[in-house]
Amino acid sequence: MISLTAYRAQWFDNVRGDLLAGLVVALALIPEAIAFSIIAGVDPKIGLYASFSIAVITAIAGGRPGMISAATAATAVLMVTLVREHGLEYLLAATVLAGLLQIGMGMLKLGNLMRFVSRSVMTGFVNALAILIFMAQLPELIGVSGLTYVMVAAGLAIIYLFPRLTRAVPSPLVCIVVLTVVSLAFGFDVRTVGDMGELPSTLPVFLIPNIPLNLDTLMIILPYSAAVAVVGLLESLMTAQIVDELTDTPSDKNQECIGQGLANTVTGFLGGMAGCAMIGQSVINVKSGGRGRLSCFAAGVLLLFMIVVLGDLVARIPMPALVAIMIMVSIGTFSWSSILNLRTHPRSSSIVMLATVVSVVYTHNLAIGVLVGVLLSGIFFAWKIAQLFHVRSEISEDGRHRTYIVEGQLFFASADDFMAAFNFKEVLETVTIDVSQAHIWDISSVAALDMAVLKFRREGATVEIIGLNAASETIVDQLAEHDKPGSTDKLMAH
Repeated sequence: MISLTAYRAQWFDNVRGDLLAGLVVALALIPEAIAFSIIAGVDPKIGLYASFSIAVITAIAGGRPGMISAATAATAVLMVTLVREHGLEYLLAATVLAGLLQIGMGMLKLGNLMRFVSRSVMTGFVNALAILIFMAQLPELIGVSGLTYVMVAAGLAIIYLFPRLTRAVPSPLVCIVVLTVVSLAFGFDVRTVGDMGELPSTLPVFLIPNIPLNLDTLMIILPYSAAVAVVGLLESLMTAQIVDELTDTPSDKNQECIGQGLANTVTGFLGGMAGCAMIGQSVINVKSGGRGRLSCFAAGVLLLFMIVVLGDLVARIPMPALVAIMIMVSIGTFSWSSILNLRTHPRSSSIVMLATVVSVVYTHNLAIGVLVGVLLSGIFFAWKIAQLFHVRSEISEDGRHRTYIVEGQLFFASADDFMAAFNFKEVLETVTIDVSQAHIWDISSVAALDMAVLKFRREGATVEIIGLNAASETIVDQLAEHDKPGSTDKLMAH
């Protein structure tokens, strides 16, 4: 549990940087929240209210300072069918349930599962998100006037060149202000934030979803809630890992699970849709100087302030300014070194990275891409460990006693090699299986050991197993059959 002093430092050690970064993030959140609402098939205010609520609550209760959470496309696409078939109220109820599931996952410390996500999967995840972020800007760049391209180019120039003059003000904020002023001064005919959808003019209010509280309702929303909970936490924890590396600071993944769950639970009662961490906005925040909890909190509060109080002004922000920022995020997010590393990294690592990218980009589902990457990583790891396994043997001078020396990890992938190493037809009086340089992991390896002992005994040899370490001895004592009554009949039955 974090100390009060450390928690206070996460709020107030970088006030100026966090507030400025929060302002940039708030401006960039508005068109995205509207777009994600449209994806889910609900009114734009649902996504905007959600972004406010989720940002504020994760800032308070989350485990990763400086990470931005709000309404996202990853969770919005999962709700489309539910909204179409059952309506908004069921969406709100599903959001509440998803939050409760995430709290439960945090309490069970499932955030620790992130240690099983390899570096190759992380790199593929980042590259895929960079591609998706860029692809999301294409509708704003296709079939538009030449003026739009000029403004986007100007925005990128400001973003990359302004820091050479000063870093006192985030260059993405300067980009938004300059392009908005120029657009209004010259009356440029370009798409604006207001063209994305109508901004709400009132504060969100607490409400209980108007649905029947029975088992039928639970069965309707549970599949959607479970999907949102898993995908939301997966994207949040992966993003937290990336922010950890960008800022060289640690985070509490289990606390982040609980924080995300609290945010979604409350959001459902405030009329908002489910959300999670956003890698694009988190990168904007970090690159704009945001490091603490105040940056995410400010982003949420300023977002609500701008849409309710300054809605008319915010609606006139030109979309090319926000497109330029998102292109910057896409370029900065992509791991360009991973392309060069394809030549030098192990082929298995490159395959995992590329498979993750292709899966995410093809399905637009982060969970599927990461699952593919993790499964491939596990398969390649098991294959590599299996290749390090071998068995050698030594025969006594009289030819009556052979010792088999097992070296490496004995598990399901190496069990066949283990059995193939024995010559069961050799006439011997005694066989010793020395596993002092090996480790027995699972039921497949125990079954292989049982079968080897049985076959040697069937040929009339006495078998001795030596060198079991403590862990191997425990699993062999629990599962092995070769020294139990009736073992021969049991093993032959298989």
